[in-house]
Amino acid sequence: METENNITPGQISEEGMSCMASVKGLKENWQKWSDGHQEYQKHNPFSHDAKPATVVLQKGQEGYGRPWEGSLTEQRGKDAHVHISREVEELCEVIRNIGETRDKDGNGAHEKVTTVEFGKLFEHYVTISNKVVGILLRARKQGLVNFEGEMLWQGQDDHAVITLLQ
Repeated sequence: METENNITPGQISEEGMSCMASVKGLKENWQKWSDGHQEYQKHNPFSHDAKPATVVLQKGQEGYGRPWEGSLTEQRGKDAHVHISREVEELCEVIRNIGETRDKDGNGAHEKVTTVEFGKLFEHYVTISNKVVGILLRARKQGLVNFEGEMLWQGQDDHAVITLLQ
């Protein structure tokens, strides 16, 4: 039986060469991944491989509470932000479509706003998304809508007026 060291180049078939090449490629890919993971673990404060000199960001420092730039976590956060922004825009459009236009202060001024009761909005929007209250809270945080109270509850706050500000 011949070992790998005793085989001459003329004795290896094309099939054998491609198999050796693919195994070599797999080994190189695995090593590349392994090296990258070891480097990542050196900076992971929760890993037993973390260097004692690893800089751990403190609250208030730039980058604290943020994922590494270029990481999959950062990309998922960006994707979620885009998705939520679309839902907020869609909610505002629904309010424009089903709401009533009124004078802003009720004194006959020329400024108009669109308002809708929460119960009516809930019934229309719940077919689009079951996260209507969360989206309303996000829209209020962005200054797009306004309503009384911290939270709106179905049934209890059906007559609460939601005002579209923009």
